[in-house]
Parts: sequence; C-alpha cells; structure tokens
Amino acid sequence: MSNKKSVSKTLIAAIIVIVVVIAGAAGYVYYRNITSSSQVKTVVIAPSSPNTLIDIGTMGQIYSPDALDPATGFYGVDGSAFAVVYQGLLTYNGSSLTQLVPVLAKSWVMEPNGSTYVFIMRPNTYFSNGDPINATTAWFSFYRTILMAQGPGVSNYEGIIAQFKGPYFLPVGASHAVQYAFHLSSLPSPNQTAAILSQVLSNFNAHNSTIEALMSYRNQSVVMLNSSAVEFNLLEPYSWFTYDIASGGWGDFADPAFVDAHGGVQAGQANSYINTNGMVGSGPYVISSVGSEMSSITLKANSNYWAAKATDVPWTLAAPKIPNVIIEYGASHADRVAEFDSNQAQLSYVSIPSLGSIYGGYQYKQYVPFSKVFENEGMQPGVGYIALNTQVYPTNITDFRLALVHAVNYTQIIDSIYAFNGTALAGMYVGPITPTMPLYNPDHLPVYSFNLTLAEQYLNESGWQGGFYVVLPSGNTLGNPNGKELPAQTIYTIAPVTPSEETEFEIIQKDLSNIGISTSLYPVTPSLTDTWMTPSGEPSLILLAWGPDWPDPIYQQLMAQTGVAFGGLAGNLAWLNNSQLNALYQKLPWETNQTEQEQGVAQAYNTTYWLAPYVWLPVPYTYWFQQPYLQGVTYNPFTGYYYNLMYYANYTAAAKS
Repeated sequence: MSNKKSVSKTLIAAIIVIVVVIAGAAGYVYYRNITSSSQVKTVVIAPSSPNTLIDIGTMGQIYSPDALDPATGFYGVDGSAFAVVYQGLLTYNGSSLTQLVPVLAKSWVMEPNGSTYVFIMRPNTYFSNGDPINATTAWFSFYRTILMAQGPGVSNYEGIIAQFKGPYFLPVGASHAVQYAFHLSSLPSPNQTAAILSQVLSNFNAHNSTIEALMSYRNQSVVMLNSSAVEFNLLEPYSWFTYDIASGGWGDFADPAFVDAHGGVQAGQANSYINTNGMVGSGPYVISSVGSEMSSITLKANSNYWAAKATDVPWTLAAPKIPNVIIEYGASHADRVAEFDSNQAQLSYVSIPSLGSIYGGYQYKQYVPFSKVFENEGMQPGVGYIALNTQVYPTNITDFRLALVHAVNYTQIIDSIYAFNGTALAGMYVGPITPTMPLYNPDHLPVYSFNLTLAEQYLNESGWQGGFYVVLPSGNTLGNPNGKELPAQTIYTIAPVTPSEETEFEIIQKDLSNIGISTSLYPVTPSLTDTWMTPSGEPSLILLAWGPDWPDPIYQQLMAQTGVAFGGLAGNLAWLNNSQLNALYQKLPWETNQTEQEQGVAQAYNTTYWLAPYVWLPVPYTYWFQQPYLQGVTYNPFTGYYYNLMYYANYTAAAKS
C-alpha cells in the first residue's frame, strides 16, 4: 500500500469516516488515520447491536434442542441455554473439569461412609418470578427428574440414587417413605408409589404435614433435613456424585408452583408444555420467546436475578453484560456464513471443509487474522458412531455388526471431511471411552481396520445365520443364496444434515455398497429420538454421537453406552445386553482399587470390541467462529459456554500488509 495520498483522496476518506460513523448501528466499521512516519489505515470493529448477541452456531450442534425441560432435554445443543437459565446445587468452575463451585448450595460435605452427601442451601435465592428456593425445592426437583424417567434421570441416577421397580423408575427408598408418610398398613407397590408421588409432585405443598413427613423420611435417596439442608443417600459410595449433579440440566431446580400450573408430574412421562416452552429458572437469563419448532430461543437478562444482589458468589454466576441473546438453531450453511461474515452474528459454525470459505468472505479479513476469529478447543470427551441395535434384525447378528465395522474407510472420512490446511481436526479411537478421558482402552486394542476381505467374510457368515444374501458389485453373492435378499438399510440421524455429514454418509454408503449393503439416510428431529425407549421401537442403525454428562469414564461412557440399564436414549442406543458386562457393571464404578478397576475396564473393552455394538466414527474437534470484539467466552464441555460471562470490547487493528 502506498503511503502517499492526494489531498482529494484524503478528503474523500474523511467524508467516508463521517458517513460510516453516523451509520454505525448496522455493524459498524470506521477508519481513522494514525500518523507516525507514515499513515496507516486501522479499523474498529464493533457489534451491530451492543445489547444483543446472536449465536447461530451453538458450538457446531446446529440442530434444535430436543426439549427445554432440563428433566428431558438430553442433547449437547441444550447445554448453553440450560447453563444460564436454570441452576442447581453446584456447577463447574468455568472451564475446569475438576473444580466445582456452589450455586444454590453454599457448602457441602461428603460423610466418611462415602455414600452420604449433605448440602447446606444458600439463603435468599429465588426463581425469576420471586418464588423462593430451599431444601424442599431440591427434594421436589430431584424426585421430579427421577420419576419422569427421561434420558437425563435414567442416565444420571440409575444405580446411584434411583432404580427401576417394575415399569417405573423410582428414588431408592421411595416406597418406604410413602408408607411412612401416608400411614399405610403395607408397603405400596411400585405402581402405587409412582401414582402417589405423581399426585404429590403435581399438587406440591411444602407446608403440608404429610408431604413434610414424606420429604424428611431418612431412609430414602433424597432427604429434606430441614428447610436449609438436603441429604443424598447413595446406593454405593461414589466419589463422582457431586460432578453428576453439577452437570447439564439433570441437577437443575424446577419451581414446584410453575410445574404444578403447567401439567404437573406424571411418572414415566415428559411434560410437553415445558419441553416446548421452557420454565422459570433462577439463572442470569430467562427464556423470553421460542421460535417455531424451537428454531430459535431468545434469552433476556433476568431482571430479578438473586445473584446480582448477593455477595460472595462464584464468578460464573455473574449478572449478564449483554442483555439479549438470540440462539438460532438449525440454520442453513449459507445463513451461518452470511450472518457471521456481515457481522450480524457473533458466534457461528461451519464444517471443516468450509473454514476457508467463511474466512474468505469475512468482511474484516483484511484486518483480522484467522486465529482471532477461530476458536479450536480440540478433542473433547465424546464419541461419534453408528449405533447398531443388537436386539433387532439384522443388526442383532454379531457377525453382521463385525462386517459393518470393517467395511468403513475411516481414513478417507478424516481426509475428506476433517482435514484443514494439511492438519486433521478430528481423531480416531476405540470406543466407548474417549482418548481424552482416564482409563481409555487399557489393552491398547487397535482401531477397527478398513478391510473389505474381512468384512465380506463376516457378512457371509451372518447371511447363513440370518437366512439372507447380498449381491456384490461384481455380481457374486454372499450369505445363504436360498434365503431372502437383504433389504436396503435405513440409517437414522438428526436433522438438519450438514454438508460434512452428507459427505460422511456418502463415504459410508459407498463403503457398504462394496459389500452389497444398500443404505439410505433418514434425518429426524431430536424430539422424535426422545421416543426411542424400547429396542423394538428404535431403528436398527442410528448415526449419532454421545458425550458424557460428567467426567467419569466408567459410569458415563463405558456403562452408559454398553450397560443394559441404560438402554435407548439414556446412552445405550445399541441396546447391548451382555450377561458378563451386566455382572461386571454391578461393582465396577464403585471399585476403589485402581488396579482392579483398570482390569475391569480392560475386560469390558475386550468384550465390547468383539461384540461390535457401534461403528466408531471420527470425532471432530470442538470449534466455532467468534467475532474479535466478543470477549469472556468461557467453554466447558459439560455445560457449554456461559453467555452471562460474555461482553463486548471494540476490536482495533491495522490492515494486514
């Protein structure tokens, strides 16, 4: 760039400055001259509206939430809204995975037995509508989540503070508590207990003497000691319990009065109103509006936020600096690019092949280096897979599943989708534990190989076992030629499908066609997947991902994805039901001897490896695009990021040479 300007050019530039500054409300950029030995053009980049933040990327999870009720919502995309609308006893200390801070509790203690936890409630906390929060709210909220028996309750509390009793999922000791409080002559059945608890929770009165007796009964999993203290009694000593209730939405509190006025609580059922509209919370934001089919959520700063008036609260509970947040879900690739490049959206996401193109069209790329707008968090706890339903045909045939895992070209997927400037932004692994977690793959089993010869051998065996045959591209057949031809297989996934996911499926589709298996992709809404609660009611192949709810690799990855108790959306979408694993899982998460625990994980790994319940797919790194003036972005894989910590600070830079 020349450092000489004519007078007329300088005058024109000055006029442009004035015009642009005046028009600044539309996402302004203005130029000013800085003179030293030469004149340098600089830019100040600021938000289009200082009072609004638009997130059109949601950390790469661009589909809509499955539910706005934290007792039902079970997808990572739910996390960032839940983290600022609802609150529980504890939360993570910002991005730390090992430090917890008190929220609605002010302190807690684990008793020497390792299975009893007592939380002292923080005084003067309340929901955004002013309803107070105390230990009775805690009892109500945990019993509600357990009794509803949706994905969060089952996945997070099964075997810890709740169990299946007959058809119902109940807090441990709940039947005895009901007998005690209602003066019943005999122990109520699970059906009776569920019915009574549904009635209590749907007409909740913390001052009713019977309900007080129910909450204060000591031999149950959640006990109201008094209005300021709540006790948890675990089935087994479990050191990860505080992380369990700190994560995501499953430990979040619900306002009993609001719930009672909007459908109440039904055992084994979700609350459709709250799923669609959300509910009042105690967090820094409130849900202001919800777009059609949850295509967007508008959050507004909670004007009655208890923490804004309190002292000695953790920094993560700060009152919002940006009053309004609009989260746009399921936006098209074109919209995610256009809104970020034009400075309308502050947070966005595109798939890896499009990283260069979004930056290439960025209106400030002359002033802002790629590294200033691209945030890469690397591999996070979580896996991607095709879940193979082990209870329905044909994926109930082990050799069929082994054929699939060896038919996919994993290297081609990484090279075609996840490579950027010669660097892979994804990783392979042997599931179900993520390489970033402890106890990953103790025996160092190899990643499933891409081996068509081996895949054909397994497929041929499974054809004889299942009475089917397939026709190879060569015209040859595998399997039982006197059986039926294997029908085309449908792989279900979450809508909308990104360009990268389309490419990934096309590679998988071609790979499977090489062994005579025809496939199609069928996208569905996240809310539909909440109905996958039985093996027969779930598809045979599902392209999805799983992220642990807290950093316990055994309970939240190994067991959640391969234990019979977690069948369906609670984690085990493969519906794996293996007697050896089931017996092992009775003691493995509670084992205190590290050597024996590692040996148990190795045993489970070897068993699941040869049962092949999942085709483990490459996991992309977690990343997003953010405007350079957006500051305070703090990310935790178990909660998402905290909108209330974000703020704007104008970004000034000189043009790149």
